[in-house]
Amino acid sequence: MLRQLVLSISFALIACTASAAIDSVSVENLNGKKNIVHKVEAKETYYSIARKYNVTPQSVIQFNSNRSLQIGTILRVPTERPFTDTSIISAGSKQESRTSAKVAVIDYKVGPREYLVAIAKKFNTTVEDLKTLNNLTSNNLAIGQIIKVPFGSGPAEQLSPPPAFPLDMPKLESRTSSTSIDSSKSASERLKLPVARYGLREVNERGVAIWIADENLDGTKMLALHQTAPIGTVIKITNPMTGKSTFAKVVGKFTENESSKDAIIVVTKATAELIGAIDKRFQATLIYGVPNE
Repeated sequence: MLRQLVLSISFALIACTASAAIDSVSVENLNGKKNIVHKVEAKETYYSIARKYNVTPQSVIQFNSNRSLQIGTILRVPTERPFTDTSIISAGSKQESRTSAKVAVIDYKVGPREYLVAIAKKFNTTVEDLKTLNNLTSNNLAIGQIIKVPFGSGPAEQLSPPPAFPLDMPKLESRTSSTSIDSSKSASERLKLPVARYGLREVNERGVAIWIADENLDGTKMLALHQTAPIGTVIKITNPMTGKSTFAKVVGKFTENESSKDAIIVVTKATAELIGAIDKRFQATLIYGVPNE
């Protein structure tokens, strides 16, 4: 009788020790396959649980209907191992490489006001996993920074990034309606303002332009003098000989003299050089907008 009691106590101690070495609660038979019953612990995610048992995150998420995880939540982890195989992957399997788990990694572009906590939540992972994957020593991220995040169960090149998490900058709402671009028109034609649109009227001029070196004008800036355009107007200037165009800001009017005779605009040397003007006097076409009268 005493011998049976000692044996019973010994078996109980062995069973407790074995159960402490694994994270599962029990194992179920699901169509001949092993179905592990797992109790969620602190800071565990679908991704970390799948890594423990060497299965894909998608299979665990789908089997449990993507239920929210809390400490003590009971999950079922489906596997492809036959039920006759009584071995259960222990927590020590965390040592396995990421490649053996066959979890793909994609690039993710950090957006404004995004932190590791929010990104980890988006991809069902943990901050610790993200820091390990990217060799980060702190939680600080920069806007536009590219980091690696776990996604999917196959090789990364076979998967496309999820549409909910684009790599581009966040999409901004536009208050203007979209406009189709007619590729049959030249760039100059597409730049023309429609009549009476935006409260502006388009003005087109063609004639002689000159460039000067004047102490009152900064020759390194894109500035212009014009007789009728209001100060502050930005004029598009094109040299028909080279086909080059640039923009200059009107800062005043010019005085007519022998050098500026018959000229429609006076520009700085920097402006003239950008459109390939060789001589001080050259032909130019102007396009600018003035307020509707």
